[in-house]
Amino acid sequence: MSLQNPYIYTLSVFDAAQDEMEYSSLGGKINPSLLSLKHLNYLDLSQNDFRGIHIPEFFGQLKNLRYLNLSSASFGGEIPPHLGNLSHLNHLHLSEESDYSLLKLPSENLNWLSRLSSLKYLNLEGLDLSNTSCLHNFNMLPSLLELHLPSCEIESLPLSLKNISLISLLVLGVSYNDWKFPFPDWFFSLGSITKMDLSGNSLIGPFPIELESLKSLEHLHLSFNGLKGRIPMLENFCSLKTLNLASNKFDGGIQELFDGLSSCPNRKLKSLDLSSNMLQSNLPASLGMLRNLKYLSLYNNLMNGSIPESLGQLPELVHLDLSFNPWVSILTESHFMNLTRLKYFALGRVDPYPTLPIHLSFNVSYNWVPPFMLHTINIANCKVGRTFGVWLQSETELVFVKLQGTGISNSIPKHWFLKLSSNVEYLDFILQPNHWKPSNGIEFSEYSNFGYAAHNNLSGKLPSSIGVPGALFGLKLNNNNFDGEIPLSLQNCTSLRHIDLGDNKFTGKIPSWIGSRVPLVSILRLRSNFFGGEVPQQLCNLGYLHILDLAHNNFSGTIPKCLNKLSALTHGNFSAYDLYAFYDQETSVVKVRQLDYQPQTIMFVRSIDLSSNNLEGEIPEEISSLALLHNLNLSMNQLRGSIPSKIGNLMLLEALDLSINHLSGEIPQSISLPTFLSHLNLSYNNLTGRIPSGSQLQTLTDPSIYEGNPSLCGVPLSTKCPGDDHTPTKDNDHEDGNDKFWFYVSIALGFIVGFWGVCGRLVVKKTWRYAYFGWFDAIKDKVLLAIAVQMARFQRKV
Repeated sequence: MSLQNPYIYTLSVFDAAQDEMEYSSLGGKINPSLLSLKHLNYLDLSQNDFRGIHIPEFFGQLKNLRYLNLSSASFGGEIPPHLGNLSHLNHLHLSEESDYSLLKLPSENLNWLSRLSSLKYLNLEGLDLSNTSCLHNFNMLPSLLELHLPSCEIESLPLSLKNISLISLLVLGVSYNDWKFPFPDWFFSLGSITKMDLSGNSLIGPFPIELESLKSLEHLHLSFNGLKGRIPMLENFCSLKTLNLASNKFDGGIQELFDGLSSCPNRKLKSLDLSSNMLQSNLPASLGMLRNLKYLSLYNNLMNGSIPESLGQLPELVHLDLSFNPWVSILTESHFMNLTRLKYFALGRVDPYPTLPIHLSFNVSYNWVPPFMLHTINIANCKVGRTFGVWLQSETELVFVKLQGTGISNSIPKHWFLKLSSNVEYLDFILQPNHWKPSNGIEFSEYSNFGYAAHNNLSGKLPSSIGVPGALFGLKLNNNNFDGEIPLSLQNCTSLRHIDLGDNKFTGKIPSWIGSRVPLVSILRLRSNFFGGEVPQQLCNLGYLHILDLAHNNFSGTIPKCLNKLSALTHGNFSAYDLYAFYDQETSVVKVRQLDYQPQTIMFVRSIDLSSNNLEGEIPEEISSLALLHNLNLSMNQLRGSIPSKIGNLMLLEALDLSINHLSGEIPQSISLPTFLSHLNLSYNNLTGRIPSGSQLQTLTDPSIYEGNPSLCGVPLSTKCPGDDHTPTKDNDHEDGNDKFWFYVSIALGFIVGFWGVCGRLVVKKTWRYAYFGWFDAIKDKVLLAIAVQMARFQRKV
């Protein structure tokens, strides 16, 4: 009986994924009527949500059960030891994908496992096994073939195991625990093992060459450890099909590794991941002998040599990632000669503003047609050529397109866009900034998810087809010369999360459908255009909006009072899908200077920038409800009235700019409450009265913060407030006199209290007095005796 949640999470559904998962999940109490199914041998309740209820004990009565899968179903409490009664069980899966299990071991730990004599597959991912001798229990399962224990907080291996029963084990997965070197001797007796995953542990030191004794090993994962030094030849690892050494500290060249792997007679290796190490030098020519290789990643190393033409001798290669390395090489048609199966190709380093010279380039003819049809192309800061060659035009099955700093400066052919399949999900062009001028505009009609063409010199109006077929998730066209209005067809893109049209020449009003038809926008950046009209009330319906940047436009009217409905700025409202993984760099003007937010931080930024417009009226008091706001910039408008009295409720505020308006009244004392406030600008208004004091404001000592407000007074301005100049010298002398008077009074009181607190009790209590002086006399006698003894010793020496 399979009751697994049929819903499959995919990237194309974004926030709706969580809702769909919940709607299709089973939950609640499990009815014991299952016991009426006398012949039930297969039960799968995985991927559901039972909200922490206990696994029913009656499961232990399903005597014919051979398959039980309760993974990722949110069961909690103790695992019932009654499961040990399932003597015919072959497959037991109790893992949680979140790496954190609500399940706990029963009071008898894992002793019940020894009764599952038929068990072949066991997965306890996320279960805390730190306080158990779990391997002794697993060693009592003679039929076990697969053992999966990721994230179980296992810290060490037992030094010895009696009567090892795990010799038939084929798969061992113990990733993300705390295993350390050295491994005990019995570990290398697992001669049948074909797959071993030791990634994410605390293995520090050179490559564990002892693993070569495991002759059947086909898949070895040692990523995310602390392994270092040169990678050895591994000539005795000829059965390997997968080798993952990513995210370690290996250094030096890789000539020995490739010579060793290529010396194997069968050369079975299909996947090699050496990414995120400190490897250097050339890519060895012996690479071409690994004819079965399908996956090769050298991403994020220090490879500063050449790329051999033998790369083109890998007919099975599907995934090739050589990006984020300082290669010095020229790629010719020979490098790609037989790569007929290649689907993923990444090369170069991502740097929107490169400062280092580019030593990596293509040297292929304009009419060259490659033998592959890519799904992903990611080329950054690599000299592809000045023209958009036929080899790029021939790639019409692309899903992910990223071309940055390739030196291409001519038009991208319109027919290429029209040929692209509707599967394209990501499009990002930064080809030759300030030089690229396509003659026929740009078409997005076939793009499914992402339309990114920032930092070019594109011009003209956005085509009406940009919103067809309506599956855009992100639109990033900033820093171009587009003009006209936002196309109405974009309202069909109900899944839009990110709209960045900043630094263009767009006109018209913000469409009202943003916030009604398109409610999921989290970043709306329209700065530095020619938009006008009022800020629409519909923007307040954007529950995920956390960056609103409308600065440097011609907006008029008042600031909407409904901004307190922006739940992402009041109590937090996060998108279920991490769209920010696709961002290379985001820029938002806050704190009156440009700050660069990297992909890992921008999702936490909370900012509103309405500066340099023609907004009027008062600052709505409701804005004080945006408790999560970091940056608020309302400068250079026509705002009047007073600063909201509860502005201090914005406790996370880092930057506040209200300068160059017509604000009046006193500065509220609450403005001193935000403890993170590091930039404040209230200059050129009509503010009056004393500048508030407070611990945070005392760090903001620049007088320019308040300049242009002639009726303001107090620190840090040189203008003193009324009453500050009344006989300051006499007042100070008077205060000094008072200080001295109370100083002497405190001394006298301290003496009186101390003296009478001790001596007074001795006067009143006779027994205490006798005891005290008796103790004093005894001490005196001991001291005199000690002095006399020392004097006598000294005289004898003399």
